[in-house]
Amino acid sequence: MNTSDLRYTDSPTPEIEIDILSAIRKLTSEEFAPRAKQYDNSYTFPIENMQALFRVGLNAATISNEFGGLGLSNNKGNIRLLWSMITEVAKADMSTARCWEGHNNAMMLIDNLGTDVQKDQWFQGIVERGELWAVWSGEPLLKTPGQTQKLGTSLVQTEDGYLLNGTKVFCTGATHVNKAILLVNTAGAGGARHASDSPESVVMLACDLADATVSYDDSWWKPIGMRGSVSCLVKFDNTFIPFENQIGEPGQFLKEEWQTYWTPQYAATFLGAAEAAYDYTLSYVKNQHRQNDPFIQQRVAKMRMNIQSAHMWLDHVAALWRDKRLEEAKLAGNMARYQIEQLATQTVDHATHACGARALIQPSSLERILRDLSIYVRHDNDDHVLATIGKSLLGESHDSSFFNSK
Repeated sequence: MNTSDLRYTDSPTPEIEIDILSAIRKLTSEEFAPRAKQYDNSYTFPIENMQALFRVGLNAATISNEFGGLGLSNNKGNIRLLWSMITEVAKADMSTARCWEGHNNAMMLIDNLGTDVQKDQWFQGIVERGELWAVWSGEPLLKTPGQTQKLGTSLVQTEDGYLLNGTKVFCTGATHVNKAILLVNTAGAGGARHASDSPESVVMLACDLADATVSYDDSWWKPIGMRGSVSCLVKFDNTFIPFENQIGEPGQFLKEEWQTYWTPQYAATFLGAAEAAYDYTLSYVKNQHRQNDPFIQQRVAKMRMNIQSAHMWLDHVAALWRDKRLEEAKLAGNMARYQIEQLATQTVDHATHACGARALIQPSSLERILRDLSIYVRHDNDDHVLATIGKSLLGESHDSSFFNSK
C-alpha cells in the first residue's frame, strides 16, 4: 500500500490505520533494518530511510489533512497511531526514529502555531519535494571536563528580523535537513531547556540551513550510540532570520508546554528498542535450542510483560489526549516516559543475560540496540523526571517540559 494516497483524505479510519502500520512494518523490515548497521558504523544520516518515508507519504504524518498530511497530533488526530509508527521505526533503527520524530515535531509546531502564509509556503516543500526539518534547542550551559569553549547563541533584533550568532549542539540531522526551527533565547544563551528569563524570551525561528552563514562541526558527534542521528554542533555567524520566519508568539513554546506533547514519543522509541531486543532474544535462544532453560524462560516472560506494560502506558496517555484532558495527559506522558525507560532498559538487560557475551559483539544488532538506548534515554535525566512527577502530585511548582528544578 502507498500511503501517499491518504494525503488528501480525512483522518485515517481504523481499517486504513491497520494498512498504514502494515506498510511501515514492511518498510522497516525490508529497508531500514538492513541499513541500520551501515549508518551506525559510518556515523551517517539515514537519508535513504527518510526518502523512503517521503516515498510512501509518511513525511507529512503530523501535517493536517487539508495540506496533504495524515493529521496525526496530540490535539487533532490519532496520536497513538503516530507513536505506534515511531515504535516500528525505532525497532529497526533508533537513529532514524529520532530524525523522523524531530521532523514530525517541526511539522506539528507549524501546523498548530504557524500562519496560513507559512503553512502554504513550507508544507508544499515537505509534501511535494520531501524537504526535511528539525527542531533544535540544545545550548547546555555547564561545561564538561576538557571543554574549553562555551556553547550557546545570542540574538540581536534588527529592522527586518534577527541576527543569530553562536553555537547549538545535539542538532539532529544537521548535515541533511533543509530547515530547522530554532528555539533561541533573546535574553542570552540556553535555548528553551536552559532558559532562565521570562518565557517570552524564547522565540521559535525557522532557519534555512542552506544559508552560507550556517556551518557544521561533525567531529563533535562521536557518541556511543545513536550515531546515525548526526546530532552535531552547528555554528551561526551573523545568520539573518526575517520576522516572517518567526513561528507563533514569543514565549508560546514554553507557556503552552509544547515539549510535553512530544515526551511520549521518546517512550515510543524506547519501546521500539525493547521490542527489537525481545525479537533478537527469541531468535537467538531458539537457534541455540535453549527454550527449556528455566532461567531463559523467566527472562523472556519478563521481557514480554515489560513490553505489554509499555504499550498499555502509551494507550492510556493517548486516550487522555483524545479526550482533551490536557493536564492529565501531560502528567501521564511524563509518567509513561519515566516508566517506559525503566521497562525498556530492563528488557535489554534481560536480553543480554539471556543471550550472553557473543550477542554483544558486532555485527550483532543487540550490541547496537544497547548502545543506542543507553544514550537516548539520557535525553532527559530520569531522576529529575521522577522528581517532577512527585512535585506535580504534591502540588509543588514544577517544570513539566524540561524537568528543571524550580
